[in-house]
Amino acid sequence: MTGLEALQSVQYVTVKGKRFVVLDAEDWEPLIEWLEALEDLEIAREALVALQRARGDREKAGWLPWEEIRGGLE
Repeated sequence: MTGLEALQSVQYVTVKGKRFVVLDAEDWEPLIEWLEALEDLEIAREALVALQRARGDREKAGWLPWEEIRGGLE
C-alpha cells in the first residue's frame, strides 16, 4: 500500500464531540516510509538548487568532501 492509499483508507470516529482518524497499524509503516521519501526528495532538490547556484562548485554549495564524511556512514 502506498502512503496515499494509507491516507485514503482512514476511518473517522467521534468521541465526546471530537473527531479522530483511525488508521490500521499495518498501514502506518508505508505511510511513514512515504513521508520520509518525500522529505528525502525535498532535501535532494534543495541540494541540487544550491549546486546549480554555485555553478557546479560543490564546496561553494556547502557540500562536504566525500573523504570527510565517508567514515561516518559506514
